[in-house]
Parts: sequence; structure tokens; C-alpha cells
Amino acid sequence: MTITRRTLLTSATAAGLLPLLPRRIWAGSTLALGPMQIDTLSDGHLVLPGDFILGGMPQAEMQDILSRYALPTDRLEPPCNVTLLRDGTHTVLFDVGAGPDFMPTAGKLAEALDVFGLTTEEVTHVAFTHGHPDHLWGLLDEFDEPVFPNATYMMGQAEFEYWTDPATVDSIGAERTAFALGAARRLAVLADSITLFNDGEEILPGIAARLTPGHTPGHMAFELRGGSEAVMVVGDALGNHHVAFEQPGWPSGSDQDAETAAATRGRLLDQIAAAQMRLIGYHLPGGGIGHAERQAGGYRFVEEQA
Repeated sequence: MTITRRTLLTSATAAGLLPLLPRRIWAGSTLALGPMQIDTLSDGHLVLPGDFILGGMPQAEMQDILSRYALPTDRLEPPCNVTLLRDGTHTVLFDVGAGPDFMPTAGKLAEALDVFGLTTEEVTHVAFTHGHPDHLWGLLDEFDEPVFPNATYMMGQAEFEYWTDPATVDSIGAERTAFALGAARRLAVLADSITLFNDGEEILPGIAARLTPGHTPGHMAFELRGGSEAVMVVGDALGNHHVAFEQPGWPSGSDQDAETAAATRGRLLDQIAAAQMRLIGYHLPGGGIGHAERQAGGYRFVEEQA
């Protein structure tokens, strides 16, 4: 497996028409894995209060970690990396971004696809890691039709059942009520056509589902394998490049089940580091592609370099 290029892609540059407008830039890492070409596409970024991720952690130690990454603790702006896989037969997206209704800084996937020269009609499959807004709400267009009209949509069975259960809106907590309502509305459009799968299933050739619960009840990662080499698309099972790696056992406010999510992080990092496997994280920097290195007491995220 090789990194074949690292590119900076701008929609303004591609169009050549709007030089005076602010330019959106994508840091795109492309790697080859057997017959697969894997790219990351930016859906923009989130703007979150620090407590949404950092709440409940040991504050002094947490602040020390964040300071070493030159990050504030009151406001975080994690990137959103949608993974694109092409193998000559299938064109697969892992998640669809936030769409226009979540945050103004996100929902930019259509621009990124345009920069990559892809149309929505060319996407053959969409595999969801989970049902949170920044991963799912880009599903529908302004007419409530699927944005990718020719795609087969796939989601873990437990995750689909959780978000389509009418009881979820009452049990998820007031701060996430909109998450539940938004997911249920969007997934209802796919109710009769979505393909459901379970842990360990090969959903497409070379793509296996890996249950990674805690962030949401049925969160899935995906192991992409070409020959003896593999890449793990981790979604939000590893939700940031700082505390999630250095202190995977700490609870995070972004996880719906903090204890389960912490246990999942520990197992996942141990597996990835032991196998020297590359990973792609939805909210990790530099396009999200890198690997995990062990260090005293935890791990560190190492961005992939061209």
C-alpha cells in the first residue's frame, strides 16, 4: 500500500471564475490498497463548545494535553472527512456529511465531489458509520429525495433500529432530541430499500464491518483490505487526534455511552497499533489518514505524509 499523492484542491481554482471569493481548500490524501483508490473529501468542519467533547475529563490533565496541541478548551473546530473508495467497479462513500441543515461550516461534500470530478449519479454505494447529523443529514436533497440516486445505502442493523425506534427521541436526552428526529426523518425515506448488516459481515468485496459501539449504540467501523494490507475507516470511534489517542480511557461528552466508547477506543487502538494498520478518521486532521503509535500511557496520531 502506498500514498500516491497529497493534494490541495480548491473549488475556486477548479472553476477559475471566482478569484475574489474566499477559497475552500481540501487536504486530500490518496492511497492505493490493492485495486482500491481511497480518497478523503472534506465536508467542512464543525464548531463545538469544548465541553461537548471534553466534559467529564480530568480538567488539569486535559488542559495540559490540549495546550500541547495548541488548541483551546472552550471551542473546538474538528474537520469532517468523508472517505471515498473506488475499485473500478464500485464507487463507495462512507457517510454523506451534514447537508445544509446542521451547521453553516459543514455540508460541503457536493463541492468536494465537484473538485474530484464526480457526479452524485456515479456513487454506487453509501455505507454509514452511524446516524449523527454530521454523518447522515447530507442524505436528502431539498425535495427529500436521496442525494445519490443510484446508490445502495447500507447501515448496521443495530444502528438503523436505534434511530428508527420511536422511543429513541424520549431516551436520548434533550440535547440530542434534534439528532433523533432528524435521523428518523431521513432514514424513513430509505426504510424499504436500505441494506442492513451486522458485525463481521463483508458488505462489499474487501470491505468488512466492525462493530465499534459507544459513540452510538451500533456505530460501525470498516476494515478495507487489499491482500495482506488493510486500512480501518474508524468514523467517530476515534473522535479526535488528542485526548482520544493519549487518554482513550477517559469519558467524552460526545459519546452517547461514554464507558462503552472508552472501552471500544482502547481495543481499536490496540488492534490498529499492533497490526501497524493505517486508519482514516472522520474528525482527524490533514485529511484524516494516518496511523496510531504507542507512547507512554496511550497513543499518538501520526498524520500520513506524502
